[in-house]
Amino acid sequence: MANRPNILVTGTPGTGKTSTCELIAKAAEMTHVNIGDLVKEKGLHDGWDEDLDCYVIDEDLVVDELEDIMQQGGNIVDYHGCSFFPERWFNRVVVLQTENSILFDRLVARGYSEKKRKNNIECEIFQVILEEARSSYREDIVVAMQSDSIEDITKNVSEISEWLRNF
Repeated sequence: MANRPNILVTGTPGTGKTSTCELIAKAAEMTHVNIGDLVKEKGLHDGWDEDLDCYVIDEDLVVDELEDIMQQGGNIVDYHGCSFFPERWFNRVVVLQTENSILFDRLVARGYSEKKRKNNIECEIFQVILEEARSSYREDIVVAMQSDSIEDITKNVSEISEWLRNF
């Protein structure tokens, strides 16, 4: 891997991944890779899941699409899942977490269906994403960060930027 680190920012939908990644990318001159946008733009999916109201991503196509850019380093990847990405890609895995009532309000504001809200809140309650990250990557690179407010996001961006400076 190149000299510049790659970071994965993951967490339940609505935890502030995209906002956090955009701020870090700007501050640290990194490339922000929003997997949801990439899947839509490049057609890296197997169609639409009516039940879950989202694309069914083709993980192999996503990995193939990103292999060269990840080798270059300097990327901050934004996605709610993490187990399918190669472990070698990331120097740091950040799992954003949000208090359930705050997350619920964010998901309502996004227009998520009741079923989709329930599914995502349950994922957050049971820390599904954090457990996925811990089982997919070395323990020493996985960091959980609270993301309930603008102040939390600012603090997280500052801490991640500090980690980047010390890398």
